[in-house]
Amino acid sequence: MGRGSRKGGGMPSQRQLRVGELVRKSLSECLTRGEIIDPFLEQFVISIPEVRMSPDLTLATAFVMPLGAPGEEKAIVDALNGHKKYLRGRLGRDLTLKHTPDLRFRYDETFDEASRIDALLDSPLVQRDLHHDDASEDDTDDK
Repeated sequence: MGRGSRKGGGMPSQRQLRVGELVRKSLSECLTRGEIIDPFLEQFVISIPEVRMSPDLTLATAFVMPLGAPGEEKAIVDALNGHKKYLRGRLGRDLTLKHTPDLRFRYDETFDEASRIDALLDSPLVQRDLHHDDASEDDTDDK
């Protein structure tokens, strides 16, 4: 098996991680400086926690987290996808890559999923089971 024979799904390579971080930093700086002229996007603070690169580095998927904008996530992602041509040109000037990757923006659901899991762990049923398990462990320790 050669290096190039790796079939999808595996861990990203060091190069993918490095280029993804360069893209993330460039996009974040562009949004921070307000280089995108869009009255809708100017209302929000947008964080980019992660950029995932395709194995051939031709596609960058930027996960965005709009802060303080409940219910506006889809509109913000759509607006960013509408400006991806400008942002790609900006990336081409910032990065020294042979080919500038195409961009696509997705809403980052990591924090929503973490909140959902926290709520599940705090639910009365789970707490009951945890206390029940603690009591049964105490019973087995006494024997």
